[in-house]
Amino acid sequence: MSDETRPVAGGSRTAAVIPAAGRGVRLGPGAPKALRALSGTPMLIHAVRAMAASRSVSLVVVVAPPDGAAEVKSLLADHSLPERTDFVVVPGGASRQESVKLGLDALPPGIDIVLVHDAARPLVPVDTVDAVIEAVRDGAPAVVPALPLTDTVKEVVPTADGSPEPVVATPPRARLRAVQTPQGFDHATLVRAHESVTDAVTDCAGMVEKLGGQVVLVPGHEEAFKVTRPLDLVLAEAVLARRRANDGY
Repeated sequence: MSDETRPVAGGSRTAAVIPAAGRGVRLGPGAPKALRALSGTPMLIHAVRAMAASRSVSLVVVVAPPDGAAEVKSLLADHSLPERTDFVVVPGGASRQESVKLGLDALPPGIDIVLVHDAARPLVPVDTVDAVIEAVRDGAPAVVPALPLTDTVKEVVPTADGSPEPVVATPPRARLRAVQTPQGFDHATLVRAHESVTDAVTDCAGMVEKLGGQVVLVPGHEEAFKVTRPLDLVLAEAVLARRRANDGY
């Protein structure tokens, strides 16, 4: 690993970028997904609190819908957030990739580690956040929390008309992982990936892979699931209810 991509140990500064500009159409019409209420509080606020719960995170950059930055700023101002963490809101772009780049552009000098976290993963535990940060501090340029798959996965030929899809392969499940966020990066590595990779990708770690960079996995958590469909909201409410009962969350 070159000095350019080596994370700074010890006193490294960490920032989190939360792209929250998507509409979340699979949750149905209404507010953008990140602004949907979860136990009376927007999912975005839960996600911001999850990042700020780590004492290593000194700054959270929220990338808002292009026409909703003022609303998101008001949301952050109206909810209790840790005083030790600074918060910045910037307008997002037309794609997640563009929104993350706009969030990176808003980072001040001196940030060594960058987390990129889905606003739709509001319940990630702080231990998972800290594990990602620690792995970057230990020298990994890109770190992803992930879980083993419990279902068998089939590779198919997609059909456009809704007809049955032919199976072409069954990948060995033991070698597959379902990835989560926050994904953690050495700052210089992530900036270079966004400057160099123009292909559409589904996550920032994939951009680092395209550059030939090493991506490593740390254990994810079952509560870091992505709230995408109405049933996910039901599950998230149940998790919060259990946390309130057990931990006073």
